[in-house]
Amino acid sequence: MKNLSPRLSYVQILRFWFPLATTWLMMSVEGPFIAAIIARLGAEQQNLAAYGVAYAFAMVAESPVIMLMSASTALCRSRDSYLRLRTFSFWLSLSVTLLFGLGLLPPLYHPVIEGLFGMPADISKLIHSALLCLLPWPGAIGLRRFYQGVLIAAHKTRRVAAATVFRLLFMSGSALCCFFFSSLPGATIGALSLAAGVTAEALLTRFLARHAVAELLNKAPGPAEQPLSYRAIGHYYLPLAMTPFIGLSIHPMVTFFLGKSPAAVESLAVMPVIYGLTFIFRAFGLSYQEVAIALLGENRANYQRVRNFAVGLGLFTSGGLSLIAFTPLHYTWFHAVSGLSDALSAFAVLPLQLTAIFPALTVLISFQRSILIVAQHTRPISLATTLEAAGIFALLLISVVYFALPGAVAAAAAYVCGRLAAIFMLQRPFAGHLKQLLQQGSSPF
Repeated sequence: MKNLSPRLSYVQILRFWFPLATTWLMMSVEGPFIAAIIARLGAEQQNLAAYGVAYAFAMVAESPVIMLMSASTALCRSRDSYLRLRTFSFWLSLSVTLLFGLGLLPPLYHPVIEGLFGMPADISKLIHSALLCLLPWPGAIGLRRFYQGVLIAAHKTRRVAAATVFRLLFMSGSALCCFFFSSLPGATIGALSLAAGVTAEALLTRFLARHAVAELLNKAPGPAEQPLSYRAIGHYYLPLAMTPFIGLSIHPMVTFFLGKSPAAVESLAVMPVIYGLTFIFRAFGLSYQEVAIALLGENRANYQRVRNFAVGLGLFTSGGLSLIAFTPLHYTWFHAVSGLSDALSAFAVLPLQLTAIFPALTVLISFQRSILIVAQHTRPISLATTLEAAGIFALLLISVVYFALPGAVAAAAAYVCGRLAAIFMLQRPFAGHLKQLLQQGSSPF
């Protein structure tokens, strides 16, 4: 595999990281595009609602396979480790897909969607059709992220971004074709387009990874590489799988409290806009996790510059969001770009200011996680995410019930405090493994 120079430069880190950051930003375009298509079709309110519910269930279904990218970036170092993790990834993706399909059987589907969630029969039918179209989604996501990790470990991050461009083109082309040439409901078109795009991306990612795979298949295990059993992979990966699953539970919980809070309607209206803006800046930190895993796992002498780049990235992202939050630019974003009224624009300012530090915290926790993933000590990651979710729940309960804070203000403060609690919990295991890393010099993990 192609290695970076022994004296890693900041320009090399930037070139390595930038395609991955671009990938995260490009994926954020999918939701608004699909929503715009559905909104221009018949029965847009019912179809947008059905699509939103179907997409939420698809996100939960994919959560066990999301971290396969981090796992393959860290573990795929030779023929043996690649073949073991590939088999594990295949069976995990297949199992998740089968469980997803099992949940669509009428005896299980209707009691949950119509009974537990109280969806009307007409919307329930639209949701079911959309979920059937999304059936390939978790399996395609799993295989795509596994081979993305292989590409990242091989320093071929531009190919990851190229596959995402292809995904967006295939998704948008599918949506437009269905829009002009079919009579399918909007929710079905949205789900079908998403599934087509991610399946096409998974196939192209596998094709683009063929040379990296060939190099791995010809590479014998190094002297320091520990043999990987399936039991060891399961022990390593289970906490990683739980992390996004727990994280995804936070957003429905926050929505529930927003609906019960003072200024509930205003809070429910502005939080998606605030979340969308902060995600643009958080995406830079989210994409840095695999960068640190690849570069630190390859050569521990890279630590100082990888850390310094992370510090600069945190300052840049939170600085950029602060520039909007604490200047008149916030009115431009909320009113001119997002279309909020003057009253809602003013209401959204304080929650945005409270979350200005969140992008820097995202960089920090991604860096902490990267050290623990490379060190193959993943349990604290899921425990910290559990603490973060519990902290958000407790703070929302206290602030909404006992202090009667506006929901958006309470949610913004809870997000930040919950993330700080997770960072604090990770600090001790992070520092311990970091000390080992620095003591062991420049040899590979």
